[in-house]
Amino acid sequence: MLILLGAVVLAVAAEQGVHAQATSPISAASPLSIGQTFTLESRALGETRRINVYLPPAYIDSAALRLPVLYMPDGGIGEDFLHVAGLVQVLTGNGTMRPFILVGIENTQRRRDLTGPTTSAEDRKIAPKVGGSAAYRQFIREELMPLVKQRYRTTAETAIVGESLAGLFVVETLLLEPKLFNTYLAFDPSLWWNNGQLAKEAATRLKVPGRPAVGVYLATSSQGDTAVTRRLVQAAGPRAGHWHYEAMPQETHATIYHPAALRAFRAVFR
Repeated sequence: MLILLGAVVLAVAAEQGVHAQATSPISAASPLSIGQTFTLESRALGETRRINVYLPPAYIDSAALRLPVLYMPDGGIGEDFLHVAGLVQVLTGNGTMRPFILVGIENTQRRRDLTGPTTSAEDRKIAPKVGGSAAYRQFIREELMPLVKQRYRTTAETAIVGESLAGLFVVETLLLEPKLFNTYLAFDPSLWWNNGQLAKEAATRLKVPGRPAVGVYLATSSQGDTAVTRRLVQAAGPRAGHWHYEAMPQETHATIYHPAALRAFRAVFR
């Protein structure tokens, strides 16, 4: 009898639970999507890379609209992709930035990919492998960019944004392969790498005949190498009309990315 009573009580409780669930004003949770993600097998890097993409509403609402592409290292969901995608959304929404497709490249070995060769023993201590920027740039140029053009409706305009070591990679690409992007944005770039050799070579590289006139935005925090970054801007000479530099002493290395990106997007992608 007690067993039967218990079964009845459980049946009633279960029925009440189902009724409560059916009449609850709260729906079941579902995934929240802000973009697309896919993986790419890279021969240049010898590994699989995850790519995250944010598509502005203007792109989604149209079957024909083509947009420029903004590439970003440190583009994982747990890295800088979400807050940069948020900036693109807000600034395109309020009309202070042209709409861009945002393509984030998630890291596997960040310090390997974003650094160039170095003769400094101290530099080589930061990771088991460093100096892989040439292969990483090859991956972007020969594998990622063609795939993005194939999968999405793009224009010929491209840009790249990065902070710290990613900023170093942006500046290195600007100096070594300036035709790869139309616009380069670097915040607190780690120009100390390889004893500052990249910045030392800047004046010579920027005077090479036939270099394209590109857009550049550089920013430094209170912990950034302001003196070296300013020398880099000065080395641009007459091309400085396409360059923007802003010292942001109110920011630290840890806080500069978001406010610098906000100002950069408004200034360069107006």
